[in-house]
Amino acid sequence: MSTSPSRLLQRIRQLIATPSVSSVSPQFDQSNRPVIDLLAGWLEEAGFAVRIEPLPDRPDRANLVATLGSGPGGLVLAGHTDTVPFDAGRWHFDPFGGIEADGRIYGLGSADMKSFLALALTAAQEFTPGALRRPLVIVATADEESTMAGARALAAAGQPLGRHAVIGEPTGLKPVRMHKGILMEAIRLEGRSGHSSNPALGVSALEGMHRVIGELLQWRAELQARYRNPLFEVAGPTLNLGRIHGGDNPNRICADCELHIDIRPLPGLTLAELREALHRRLGQLLADSGLSLSFQALFPGVEALETPATATIVQAAEELTGAPAGVAGFGTEGPFFNALGMETVILGPGSVDCAHQPDEYLPLAAIPQTLSVLQALIGRFCLQG
Repeated sequence: MSTSPSRLLQRIRQLIATPSVSSVSPQFDQSNRPVIDLLAGWLEEAGFAVRIEPLPDRPDRANLVATLGSGPGGLVLAGHTDTVPFDAGRWHFDPFGGIEADGRIYGLGSADMKSFLALALTAAQEFTPGALRRPLVIVATADEESTMAGARALAAAGQPLGRHAVIGEPTGLKPVRMHKGILMEAIRLEGRSGHSSNPALGVSALEGMHRVIGELLQWRAELQARYRNPLFEVAGPTLNLGRIHGGDNPNRICADCELHIDIRPLPGLTLAELREALHRRLGQLLADSGLSLSFQALFPGVEALETPATATIVQAAEELTGAPAGVAGFGTEGPFFNALGMETVILGPGSVDCAHQPDEYLPLAAIPQTLSVLQALIGRFCLQG
C-alpha cells in the first residue's frame, strides 16, 4: 500500500515535533522513546514485525528493529532518532514545527536525520510483503549524537540484521563508503606542589605537560607523514589539542595538569593501536620525571569506516545515484553495522552543512529522488534472488 506525499510530509512533521535531544550535558538530554513508539506504531500498521530494545541500564532509551519478510541476507535501512541540542533564539522557524517554506521543510532533525526514517517506511510501503524474497529491516537507534550507545548495543548483541545496510545520514544523496574515526582522550599528570621561590620543592605538572605536548606534536607529524589518503579533504590523520587546565595560583608549583585531545584516524588505523602507541610513548617520555601519568577515554570512540569499493551495496548505490562513492569528514554508526557482518554505505538526502545549525532543513525536491533510490535498492536486495 503506497503512501501519499501529504501523508509522508505529515509523518516527517510528527517526527520533527517529537523532541529527542541527546547530549552529554544532562540539562539538555532527553529520552528517544516517544520517537521510537511513534515509529513502532507506523511500522506495525505497515506489516513489519517490530522489536523495541531498551538500552542496558537506560530504559528511557531504546533501539527499534522492524522486519518485513524473512530469510537470510536482505537490506537494512538505518537511522538515528536523536538530535543535537539547539539555540532557540537563533532559529527563524519553530525547531519543532516542520514548517514548509522556500521549497524546504524546516525543523530539528529534518536533515539529520528523522526524515530518512519516514522515507524508508514510505519506500517500503510500495511493496507487497509477500513478494519479498529477502527481508527488509528498518533500524532506528538511540544516542548517535552523544555516545552512540544505541549502535554499540546492537553490535554488542551480535544479532545479524542483514547483509547490506544503508545509513541515511545527509550526504546530498551521494554514497559514502569511508570516513575517519574519532578518539578523544584525557591525559593527566600529577606532580608535587611547592613554593614557587624554590623549584626543588616540587615537581611541576605544567612543565611536564609542556613536554607531553611537544611529544604529541612530533607523533602527529609522524602519523601524517606515514598515513595519507588523498580522497579526504584533510588527507592525513589529525590530532587536536583541545583543552588544558592545571594549577591554582602563580606562586605555587603546579601539582596537576590535564590535557584533552581529539584524534581523527584514517581507515586502516584502529583506536586500540592508537591508544597503545599514545600510552607507550608518553609513558617512556615521563618514566624518570617524578610525575604520575594517567589516561581517561572521554568516550569509547568510533572506528574509521571503510567498506570496499567492490561491495555490492556500494556499486548499487553508485549506479542508482550516478555518483561515485566518496568519503565523509564526519563519523557515523557505519563501523558498528560493518562489525555485525554487513557491508554499509552512508546515503541520505539533505546536506550535512545545515545539520547542527539553526534553521536545519530538508529540500522538498530531494524527497522523490530519495524514494526512487530506496525503492530501487529494496527491489534489488529484497525482491531479487
